[in-house]
Amino acid sequence: MRRADRLFQIVQHLRGGRLVTARMLSERLEVSERTIYRDIADLQSTGVPIDGEAGVGYLMREGFELPPLMFTRDEIVALVAGARMVRAFGGAAMARAAEEALIKIGAVLPEPERERISRTEIHTPSWGISDAERQAIDVMERAVEQRRVLRLDYRDELGRVTQREVRPLGLWFWGKVWTLVGWCELRDDFRTFRIDRIAVMEDAGRTFKPERGKQLADFYRRMELREGGGNGHA
Repeated sequence: MRRADRLFQIVQHLRGGRLVTARMLSERLEVSERTIYRDIADLQSTGVPIDGEAGVGYLMREGFELPPLMFTRDEIVALVAGARMVRAFGGAAMARAAEEALIKIGAVLPEPERERISRTEIHTPSWGISDAERQAIDVMERAVEQRRVLRLDYRDELGRVTQREVRPLGLWFWGKVWTLVGWCELRDDFRTFRIDRIAVMEDAGRTFKPERGKQLADFYRRMELREGGGNGHA
């Protein structure tokens, strides 16, 4: 991450009047606490109103705001509902990001629109998904982005286990379960894998390059051609 981007992220994390420690910032931005201390000092020297000290934490004084965001009532409801769904059913990193997004949006909204966030009565089940599934979603999402091949021990609907090496292409949420869409090197074809049927998942130690006929757009085209939109079975 470029230093300018990191400074911007520090400011964003400090919005909302919350006390944030250097350790929290260092973990989120993946740098040392010493780097955070130096960045905070640099921000303070440029006039950013950050109060606090090392070992205690930092917060942003009121008055340092971005121009108000103008959302309609329906847009606010959609943002809140989407963030709450991600908190309940997304990966651990997604859930944290959704929580931060709501706080940041609330911090820059005009007061009447800010109140609509708390008044939005759209909720999700408290049980969500298991911690193991959340961690798996995070691993898969990063693998999709970085084009890293995954090695899976996968159980089918009859409980039979096969080992696969898969090029992960995308994640789908079906309301009850998540599935990984990928190119299965064992079957030499597209397959979808239910996350709750993956017994073991690990990095195969290699990356892949996009190939004609083996990309997510190709999978979508195949689905469109199939009557009823069916997809490949693992």
